[in-house]
Amino acid sequence: MAPHLNAPAALEPLLPSTPRADKLLEKAHDLRMEAARLSGAFPGGVHTELGRLLRSMNAYYSNKIEGEHASPLQIAQALLGRFSQEAETARLQHLAVAHMQTERWLHESSPLPADLYAAPTIRSIHSHLFSPWGHEDGGRRPSGEQGGTNQATYSPGVLRTCDVVIGRHVAPGWQSLEALLQRWSSGYGTARPGEMQIVAAAAAHHRLLWMHPFVDGNGRVARLQTLAVMQSLDLAPGLWSPLRGLARSGGRYYQRLGDADQLRLDDLDGQGSLSERMLVAWIDFFLDVWLGEVRFMQRMLDRQEMLGRLSALLAHEAQMGKRGLRMEALRPLHYLFVTQGSITRGDFARMTGLGERTATTLIGKLLGAGLLLSDSPRGAVRFGVPMDALRFLLPNLWPEAEAAACRSDL
Repeated sequence: MAPHLNAPAALEPLLPSTPRADKLLEKAHDLRMEAARLSGAFPGGVHTELGRLLRSMNAYYSNKIEGEHASPLQIAQALLGRFSQEAETARLQHLAVAHMQTERWLHESSPLPADLYAAPTIRSIHSHLFSPWGHEDGGRRPSGEQGGTNQATYSPGVLRTCDVVIGRHVAPGWQSLEALLQRWSSGYGTARPGEMQIVAAAAAHHRLLWMHPFVDGNGRVARLQTLAVMQSLDLAPGLWSPLRGLARSGGRYYQRLGDADQLRLDDLDGQGSLSERMLVAWIDFFLDVWLGEVRFMQRMLDRQEMLGRLSALLAHEAQMGKRGLRMEALRPLHYLFVTQGSITRGDFARMTGLGERTATTLIGKLLGAGLLLSDSPRGAVRFGVPMDALRFLLPNLWPEAEAAACRSDL
């Protein structure tokens, strides 16, 4: 007989048994190799600017998965301190910014994989993500998370103190959450280093959502925790987004999550309380999403292809004639992309082959367009990825942002 759902053993199996894990470990190995290729090609500066873009995109897609989100344009405006006068839009903007700040906090704190499975870390993620809402609107629900409860209030970082039903899934009783989280933490935090840690990250994502430790915000917390684990495993952090793939999976994300909620199906379905067969299917789906995203970004960041995209962008700008951008910027811009660093304004000007005054004017135009970035009025310049250039530089990375940029002048 399966253990009672409130017992720590109800999480079993935490990981697939050896025969069923073999193909998953092979895919995890492929992911490590592909991520290493991506990271090896871009070891430096592109991470910084692309990472900022991906944080905005991650916030957009994670919130979109829950069915309510600020638009890319509204997120960009919020980052400039421009919040809507309409209360609901402003709420969604604040939630997007909080998501980005939480992701950045996790990245900069550089936790070890085991630390990310600790129960206090899970509470801290929830607290960082939702504490502002607790202060600003009296603790009302910040989101419309799919499958959420009807409870009207919550406490950031505090485990739920009520029983919940999410769709067809009856979550374990709230009194059991401390013990279940401890089992989850010890089981996944001690996963064998290497490919098994990748498999564990996928499995842990489902098991955390199965527990549903908070009244609301569980999906966002689980995705941030998983993203942080992938970064801690050095799988090309800042160069690709697992959350993009989940949001664009056509509903399979929730379908596979629901399938993995099932109890053990028959005597051949593992030895735990939950279905091992469905857990394997879930992990397999997750690994496919991750592999797809890494390979997509390998194509997006191909150096020769980027040269062609930059050329197309500058040719388009020259044809439009609105912002004063010239084809002479192609060589130094591509140089900055390839070297992933910064150069002095004088060196950039010389690489254009233009006269000093004309080159200086061009640099100012490129800074105004966001294709160049600098930390001071006379400081060195580096490669930028403005939202309105996404359709040229990184086509289909964030289609919703491309569409928004075409409609609006940021």
